[in-house]
Amino acid sequence: MRLEQAVLDQLRSIFAALEHKYTLRVSATPDSKGQELTEMIIDFASTSDKIEVEVSQTDELRLTIWRDGQDTGVSFRGIPTGHEFTSLILAVFNADGKGKNLPDEILLRRIKALQKPIKLTSYVSLTCTNCPEVVQAMNLIALIAGEGVTHEMVDGAVYQDEVNARKISAVPTVYVGDEILHIGQSNLGELLVKLEEKVGKDEQASVELVRKEYDLVVVGAGPAGTAAAIYSARKGLKVGLVAERVGGQVNETTAIENIPSVARTTGTQLAADLKLHASEYSIDILEQRRVECVELVGEFKEIKTSFGEVLVAPQVIIATGAAWRRLGVPGEAEHIGRGVAFCPHCDGPFFKGKDIAVVGGGNSGIEAAIDLAGICKSVTVLEFADTLKADTVLQDKLMTLPNVTVHKSVATQEVVGDGTGISALKVAPRDGSVPFDLAVNGVFVQIGLAPNTQVFDGIVERNKMGEIVIDERCRTSVDGIYAAGDCSTVPYKQIVIAMGEGAKAALTAFDDRIRCGQSWDAQK
Repeated sequence: MRLEQAVLDQLRSIFAALEHKYTLRVSATPDSKGQELTEMIIDFASTSDKIEVEVSQTDELRLTIWRDGQDTGVSFRGIPTGHEFTSLILAVFNADGKGKNLPDEILLRRIKALQKPIKLTSYVSLTCTNCPEVVQAMNLIALIAGEGVTHEMVDGAVYQDEVNARKISAVPTVYVGDEILHIGQSNLGELLVKLEEKVGKDEQASVELVRKEYDLVVVGAGPAGTAAAIYSARKGLKVGLVAERVGGQVNETTAIENIPSVARTTGTQLAADLKLHASEYSIDILEQRRVECVELVGEFKEIKTSFGEVLVAPQVIIATGAAWRRLGVPGEAEHIGRGVAFCPHCDGPFFKGKDIAVVGGGNSGIEAAIDLAGICKSVTVLEFADTLKADTVLQDKLMTLPNVTVHKSVATQEVVGDGTGISALKVAPRDGSVPFDLAVNGVFVQIGLAPNTQVFDGIVERNKMGEIVIDERCRTSVDGIYAAGDCSTVPYKQIVIAMGEGAKAALTAFDDRIRCGQSWDAQK
């Protein structure tokens, strides 16, 4: 596979700053795949005099990265194209100590404190939009932890027998040694916490409690949170922005075509643009963290993160967005990644030629059913209501597909399986007729999003859906706490609306600060 000239030109620009010498060792199989990998890496290396290629013939397709004659611990088993091409570029750039994705000092110290040796393996699909973030996080851990820690990306489509032997039916799936560490979307912070629990860490090198003080803290960095942080920083405030990842749920959206003046973009591009814009201001961006608890201490709010930091401010804007809603039935949790899936684009290929179900008759459910019908033996749509809620054009398309069946006014009661895979769903008609077992090999849950507000339970008022109750100016039931975007009661969960609500929350917070005459400068 030859790289296009435009790609080569971009790589020359990126790699012009390289300081170390890199050897890309290609283990090429004697077939078209081996030739494809060899050609691609030769082109890749031609963009910098700091990169050279060594090729050998083997029975396994592999690329390993060496720096100054030493193995970095990072390798790719398969051909890192598609979404993983970026992972290859970053692996080289990060190995040189460069890249905007490099973790902050607290993360660096925690990674270096991991107990060794550690062997990490990530099984991916090259079409998966969630996989690169996990692969890049694991690569960073191997690069930063150094000798004794390795990470290998494995293309599940190339090593199908290995995937089947390990009963993998969702990507990304990360192993530490022979044990599963994680399945599905994740980020560096979450993966690091799980790895610390699995392998242990050097307690003497653990991070001490860090207390940080701000004028305002924004929790969540999706469209609403980033807009709130930018608007607040433009007012001259000292702003902390804490989130698992900038962009939030936007990162999982493939095509975006409804933002006025932006004809079309992708979720990953929008997330990158949000982070770039925020980075132009004096905003303390604290990524890879979860908020674990919130306390009200006088007029101040104390927010504790998963890294042990305590963020203190008189004002807080909650913009935590929403996440995939689960069925909440027996058998679901233990079969996530083992037959229960949420992303048809990522996990659909694992169910090629199999019988599957899609729970949910809204736009996302019907779009998933249409996509999956092209690769699966049969697709059964299960809808709780007595009518489908998807747009008419999607319903019309669905009805033309010969391998799709629709059951309306039914409730999914249980996921039946043995822990390694599922065999059926227990389904109950809502008219009281006899429940039945639907024989399927997989189920894609597409029943909408649930607000990420559990950590604020008991702090601010929430409605029965878990949304934070706000007034027309984004104020919550607690003075100094505001909410914006999908986590709030604002109608219509749209990107452009979330951005506007984030700006509104920031302006309201600043107006309250001025009008109330409160001297809420960050504590000294």
